[in-house]
Parts: sequence; C-alpha cells; structure tokens
Amino acid sequence: MSAVRRLRLTLEYDGTEFLGWQRQAGGERTVQGALESAFARLPGGHGSVVAAGRTDAGVHALAMVAHVDTGSDIPDDKLRLALNAHLPRDVGVLRVATSDPDFHAQFDCRYRRYLYRLRVRRDDPRGVALQRRRVLSVFRRLDVAAMQDAAEALVGTHDFSSFATRETRSRERTVLLCELRDSIGEAGEADGEMRLHVAADGFLRGMVRTMVGTLLWVGKGKLRPEELPGLLAARDRTRAGHNVAPWGLYFVEAGYLPWDRERSEAAVRGLVL
Repeated sequence: MSAVRRLRLTLEYDGTEFLGWQRQAGGERTVQGALESAFARLPGGHGSVVAAGRTDAGVHALAMVAHVDTGSDIPDDKLRLALNAHLPRDVGVLRVATSDPDFHAQFDCRYRRYLYRLRVRRDDPRGVALQRRRVLSVFRRLDVAAMQDAAEALVGTHDFSSFATRETRSRERTVLLCELRDSIGEAGEADGEMRLHVAADGFLRGMVRTMVGTLLWVGKGKLRPEELPGLLAARDRTRAGHNVAPWGLYFVEAGYLPWDRERSEAAVRGLVL
C-alpha cells in the first residue's frame, strides 16, 4: 500500500473479552484485530495498527496510543466517527490526528504509565459483583503505609528479574514513578480504593502485576519494606509476590516527551474510570 498519511490514534478499551492487544494467528479476539477489521470496512488501503504497548489478556486501556498508515481521504474527525461506527462497544477511538509520517507509536515512546486498582472489601463488600472486572478485591486489612514505603524502593534503575515472567530481553528498567495512592471520592475523602501508579521507560512481561502482588505481601506482613532492595538484588522470581489478576490493570499514558511528573499528572487526571 502506498501510504497517503500516517494517523495517530488514541484509544480506550475494556480488555475483559480480548485475548490482549496483538493479532493472533488463530483468529482469537484481540484489540488490534478489531481495529484492523474496522479499518477494512472503510474505503482506501490501510496498514497494520501499531500500539505504544501490547497489553495482555484482560488488561484495559484508558489512553492507548497507536499509529496506522492509510490511503483514505476521510478527514480525521469523520474518520474517528466512522471507525467507532464499525467497532465493537468495548473499543473506542477517542482521537484521530494526521501525524508526521515518521511517527512511530511504539519506538518513539519515551515512557509508559499504568495504574492498578484494588480495594479492601473486608468491612465493606459493596461492589464485589459490580466491579469484578475493574478492580481487584482484597478480603483482609492491609498495612497501607508499609506498602507505600515499599513502592518507593522500586523507583530508579534496577534489574527487575525478580518481577519478570518468561522474559528474554534485558531486564533492566528505569521506574520513574511508583506510588500507592488512596482514591478520593466525591466527598473529598478516601473511598477505600487504592491505586498503584507506575511509570517507566519500559516494562517486562507481568512486571506491574508482580509489583502489586509483592506490595500485597508487604501489606499482609509477609515481607518488610526494607527487604525490597535485597529482593531486587536477588534477581530471583521466586522471591517476589504472585502475579495478580489482569482486570485491575489499566494502560493510562504513552509519553513522547521526556518524563515530567506535572505533565504526566495532567495527562491522566481527566481519564474516565
């Protein structure tokens, strides 16, 4: 296909019924597959849709960035409407913009940011059924202060072998942000939900979910915050916590400028959960 223009897409999706982002040879339902099927129903030739990150099965996205080359002459905003008309309801295109032809959603990305949602249900079981595909339910009290201290120990450049699952790439990553925050409700008070915000120059397979599992060990008293540096240094997956469920994990930002905390906070502040 001779590309007329390269498009930058911003997407949201509910990962519950998808086998992750990447198109599968067996035809399994994936986000990339759904988007490319929608493009195929529009006039003009279209290339593959390339995302800033490849989310696993069950993982959601609030602002995934992707690019695609298209021969369509439909204006950007009308193209967004046309795509959404052909997409399933669990995928939505938020923005379409013609970009520089050299823009690459994956390789130009300087950092990626995720959040993981969890809520202690021991004294307040409301939402267990309704939020079962959105939030990890925890049924015992946690030492949140200890978890927050442990999260700080993960910031910086480390070998994250202890947090990697079936990883063949270099395991060194730089974590720019790792904070466990109480969610603030409409009344201005903590509403019982906690959110781990993590940004890094890259992530290993299962890294964020293992971080959460390890912090849960800390919260339950199975691991002390001061043991985190030794856990990292051990480079031993058996030393870290379990890989928690995917449904609490959300991709929230792809950063194409150097890390700036204030800019990143502004980018994620208005996202809908």
